[in-house]
Amino acid sequence: MAKINFYSIENRKMRSFKFIAILVVAALCSCTNDPIDEGGAANVPTGIDRKIMTSSLESEQGELLVKFSDEAIAAVETGVTRTEATRTGLQRFDAALTDIEAVSLERVFPDIPKHEAQARAFGLHLWYVVKFNPEVSLATAARKLAAADEVAYVQYNNRIVESYDREEPIPYDRVRNADYTVANTDGNVMSSFNDPRLKDQWHYKNTGDESLVKPIKAGSDINLEPAWELCTGDPSIIVAVMDQGVVYNHEDLATNMWINEKELKGSEGVDDDGNGYVDDIYGYNFVKNTGKITWNDPKDNGHGTHVAGTIAAVNNNGIGVCGIAGGSGNNDGVKIMSIQAFVGEATVSVAASARAIQYAADNGASILQCSWGSGPGAFNSDQAYENECRAEVVALKYFIESERPGSPLNGGIAFFAAGNSSMDCEYPASYPTVVCVTSIGTDFTPSTFTCFGLPADITAPGGDNNYHEGGNQAGKVLSTLLPLRGMYGYMAGTSMSTPHVSGVAALGLSYAKQLGKTFEPDEFRDMVLASVNDLDPYLTGVKKHNNGTMNLVEYKGKMGSGMIDAYKMLMAVRGTPAITVEQDKPTTISLSKYYGDVTALSCTLEVSDAVKDKLGLTFTVEGNNATITCSKQSAGLVTVKSSVGGTSMSREVAIICRAKAASNGGWL
Repeated sequence: MAKINFYSIENRKMRSFKFIAILVVAALCSCTNDPIDEGGAANVPTGIDRKIMTSSLESEQGELLVKFSDEAIAAVETGVTRTEATRTGLQRFDAALTDIEAVSLERVFPDIPKHEAQARAFGLHLWYVVKFNPEVSLATAARKLAAADEVAYVQYNNRIVESYDREEPIPYDRVRNADYTVANTDGNVMSSFNDPRLKDQWHYKNTGDESLVKPIKAGSDINLEPAWELCTGDPSIIVAVMDQGVVYNHEDLATNMWINEKELKGSEGVDDDGNGYVDDIYGYNFVKNTGKITWNDPKDNGHGTHVAGTIAAVNNNGIGVCGIAGGSGNNDGVKIMSIQAFVGEATVSVAASARAIQYAADNGASILQCSWGSGPGAFNSDQAYENECRAEVVALKYFIESERPGSPLNGGIAFFAAGNSSMDCEYPASYPTVVCVTSIGTDFTPSTFTCFGLPADITAPGGDNNYHEGGNQAGKVLSTLLPLRGMYGYMAGTSMSTPHVSGVAALGLSYAKQLGKTFEPDEFRDMVLASVNDLDPYLTGVKKHNNGTMNLVEYKGKMGSGMIDAYKMLMAVRGTPAITVEQDKPTTISLSKYYGDVTALSCTLEVSDAVKDKLGLTFTVEGNNATITCSKQSAGLVTVKSSVGGTSMSREVAIICRAKAASNGGWL
């Protein structure tokens, strides 16, 4: 049996959702294609079996997904339109519908007129859901439908369920007293924002303050503070959080929720905006097929709300925490769209999850945030995943590649958690078209639970408490929670590292909007993966933790390109080269690399007093070598002015000071 994981860790235990054969959206599918041994199986042509995707084990009874061939779809659409909904005009297929006592035949991906041309270009119109007498076995029904020449594939419409005793997140007030104050090391202040719990969000700015938690190292964060000096978000950027329902009226999220204004101001029970969904004000509940986003089930622990807070909790509003792209307090943060895939122990089916991803794309989301996955060992290769999850793969392709008019990203980008099994990265995170996110703790070392491996794309703080002295929960990630669970609290997992990367990407798109720039999906994805700091220098020796030890060398080259850096992300969007220097270590750069071996070279650095002070920067030139030294971890823009002979040049450059730097000095 495969599993689905909500990739967060509480009380040192991995929380997982068990697959009932197929995982949602690119992971809501079975990992096997077992022959089904019942009535006459030996006489069934192997060609039919090859059309049938996944095992029927624990599948949604009385439902199958069918993909028609390109040649047949016109006849199917004509037949379904002019006759009852269980007839297509295809003789053999219609006979199969009669045999299995079909009650409905409808598209997996709804026909939305303003998006239909694009949907057809991706082949979404080829997929249908057949509902039939649940007393007819899925194996029999699948074979009968697959026997029609016009059918390309049959896929089981499986549904996932939870298989664990849900653990509670840790409320903020159980970890910190109301008068708690983090020490102000080196005179650093996180920002001018007045959010009282920002001081505890070490994952944004880590000063190495051991009064917060031990062990801890300065700089084990996403370098958010200098990025906020340039951009804090933009309300035109929408992030779809596919998770538990987001508390849309939370005091620290409400202002940054995506709102479908036509539905908000329209009539209840009416599709006021014509997008195919009724009353979808803050998103849509694809588990219950309703516009009502919920979070009051006793089994809901606020997972989606916690994820949403990391991305876009409202900044500078005098309460709670901050979000990476949560704005400046002037209603200028990015927007969160709640794509509800989990309600208590109930979860979406394959068909519903595929519709959810289409919904996110069609309603303007540029980023798909997914902190769940297939569980360890569900698939052993990209090909296996692709073969078994065809409906989900096409939904993800649609999200990534379909156009978004007016957006700085001409398409979308999907982020998936790598998993919490301490094993190989799971699917769909491992699939090449999405971004696979691993997790680190407060001291640059991998979280004890994180999955890792060659499919890993990038890492970010996901927290941990398996090695902090006394099991201090402050080493986890602090964000928003359900009202009944204290409004704010701590969780850890690749569930928590993934929204850090989603949030930085949202901040990058906000900055692109501010600068009037646009990017293609592949181009922007590459920029995200290049906007990192090197993690490998920290991956040496053995790490002791409460449950044992970790050989850190095993993680080298397997945590992704590095740790996401928000400031570098904005510099990539800006098109400004960045130099990363190691704190308190002179970094010498050969100017000959850029100007050639010349003797009449002069070079100066123009830097404001503010940047010079926050970096503790000195700059000297001797011959063709320039030396930069910074005593403080921060970042800022400077201007390099040079003269070779009678030719003068000027170039804006970003200088970033971190605890460690790559051996090449960090020139990008």
